[in-house]
Amino acid sequence: MSNRTRSVLTGAMLMASIIFIPLLTSIAMQPEPPRPDSREESSSADPWRKALPPYRFSFPADHSSHPDYKIEWWYYTGNVTSGDGRRFGYQLTFFRVGVDFAPQNPSRWTVRDLYSTHLAVSDIDGGKFDNAEKINRSGVGWAGASTENFRVWNEDWEAKLERNGNHILTAIDGEIGIELELEPGKPPIAHGDRGVSQKGSTPGNASHYYSLTRMPTAGHLIVKGERIKVSGLSWMDHEFGSSFLEKGQIGWDWMSLQLDDGTDLMIYRFRRQDGALDPHSNGTIINSDGRYFTIAFDRFEMEPISTWRSKRTGAEYPVEWRVKVPDKGIELTIKAAISDQEMETAESTGVTYWEGSVEIEGIHRGRQVRGRGYLEMTGYAGAAMGVLSE
Repeated sequence: MSNRTRSVLTGAMLMASIIFIPLLTSIAMQPEPPRPDSREESSSADPWRKALPPYRFSFPADHSSHPDYKIEWWYYTGNVTSGDGRRFGYQLTFFRVGVDFAPQNPSRWTVRDLYSTHLAVSDIDGGKFDNAEKINRSGVGWAGASTENFRVWNEDWEAKLERNGNHILTAIDGEIGIELELEPGKPPIAHGDRGVSQKGSTPGNASHYYSLTRMPTAGHLIVKGERIKVSGLSWMDHEFGSSFLEKGQIGWDWMSLQLDDGTDLMIYRFRRQDGALDPHSNGTIINSDGRYFTIAFDRFEMEPISTWRSKRTGAEYPVEWRVKVPDKGIELTIKAAISDQEMETAESTGVTYWEGSVEIEGIHRGRQVRGRGYLEMTGYAGAAMGVLSE
């Protein structure tokens, strides 16, 4: 099913007693034999595999689905421009959440995994944001993800990998849509330590998380029914694990930033109920040559400067930020390209979050830089993405 919600995440959703969301958050899988380099374990009480170190990514295999983890998502965002200079942003995210690891009922209608997909298009110069969503079960072919030769789909929306390594994105809903081809650009980079991005203090409260941070992009957007040729840069995240946020964490603020000197930056902070800085906040800097470095939680600053309040939900979101990484000579101002990029997903994940295009200016190692990126904020309008309730 699909429903357009006007307005401007990684989330939470209640499905089969799972509260789930994006920047993160997905759906389940078909059992896959353990990798010889992994020490991850499951139990009869909880058959889902935990994200534990060490984990060695292997490509292109790891672009595909990992059905023995409970939660998985494939996240694409980008900033593109038309031939006449019109600016746009887009998001396409597929979430998979495991409901029943080993269904006993042989019926194709048995729900093992649920797939939720979010599509959004930001018309920056027009000041308009639109989004759409779908949710479907696996088993009957309405939605799914392959474990080989990467392809994930929800009805006629899909992301797939071509033999040449390019990613093809197709999703159209009424008067908005995307038809894009993304080149890999820089090599994939793994966030965290030894293949694990730790989200909390409990072992397994983590994900295996990698990104393609600068993907040359070309194709078409559909905006107000108009098919527009565009080009620009995209960002892809892929995460999989079985649990994420833990008690005391109420949401997160996450950024993917692409600077005009070729540097990319992923940075996020977890917000806590007590107002303290969560030590599992961190980031990654990717140089123009593809080399990358982890940024510990105490080596960067994310400071809100101004906010915007949603008339629909009453939630107040920081839409302008100051980001500093003193050790790397980075001082940036991040500002929403459109204030209202709030996503309400009552038809799928049941979570309201802010996900949208941002503009960047500042200093990197003494030189002026500009750029574009994406900002995701969860937990400002109720449940946060990634919270599990069992």
